[in-house]
Amino acid sequence: MRRIGIIFSGGPAPAANAVITSCVMAFRRAGIEVVGFRHGYRGLMAEELVEDRDWFRFENHHLRGLRNRRGIIVGTARANPGKAIRQPADLEDADKSAPLARVHQALTSLGIDALVSIGGEDTLRTANLLHRFQRGLPEEAHRIRVVHLPKTIDNDYRGIDFTFGFFTAVDVLAKELLNLRADAMATSRYFICETMGRKAAWLPYGVAIAGEAHMVIGVEDVMGPLAIEGTTPPDSTSMPCAIALESWSKLAMPRAATTAQSCWPRDWPSCFPRISSPICLAIHTVTSRSAA
Repeated sequence: MRRIGIIFSGGPAPAANAVITSCVMAFRRAGIEVVGFRHGYRGLMAEELVEDRDWFRFENHHLRGLRNRRGIIVGTARANPGKAIRQPADLEDADKSAPLARVHQALTSLGIDALVSIGGEDTLRTANLLHRFQRGLPEEAHRIRVVHLPKTIDNDYRGIDFTFGFFTAVDVLAKELLNLRADAMATSRYFICETMGRKAAWLPYGVAIAGEAHMVIGVEDVMGPLAIEGTTPPDSTSMPCAIALESWSKLAMPRAATTAQSCWPRDWPSCFPRISSPICLAIHTVTSRSAA
């Protein structure tokens, strides 16, 4: 390999620059040139690639102080060239696979031998589709190796112990939870804190432990009779909070009512009985897509 590309796609995550720095340094030490693609797949899907605007060559000055710098040096975006692909047969459809073809053509025009894909589940899917798309190309066509590096603060990736950014997210959220806990103790009130986490409760549980919450409810904790049906309002992307509230009232707090009203975040104060001790409760809700 003579030249590889690095792309970061999807939502930002802490430690992104540290990961990119390590990757770039490893390749450059091996004598391999590294190209950074700006703002995910957006530039690669365009009709024309413009140097500096859409891509750049990593040099020494790019790496100075980068490891601990906030942000993402290559930027990110949610452009998805595999969005129209729903089944393997779609890869043979010229219209549906056109964005993937443009990405392949752009990478080939720059002489990219391999692509390091950094992102979450959707980016992993895109990386896999780009690999599978190349199977259908003529034998003489240029092949680009694709390697995916998992990224998510939710740590909900199978096959890897911890994803980068997870511990930083826990630390930041835990500090906020400790601040709320101090207010709760000072005012004899309670706070309900909703965290991210998507399909796994790693994040809320880590935050609850580090932030000294009185209780934590993760998506895995709600099952059987505790899982109640509900309808998501048009302006909301979360599952009904009544699921978490029902679990809280039945399982955890002896001073709470035996049942909880079905309510949304704006109505939470009216859903809880007044209690005599401060409470800090970490609730993890998932999006309707994740719940499917």
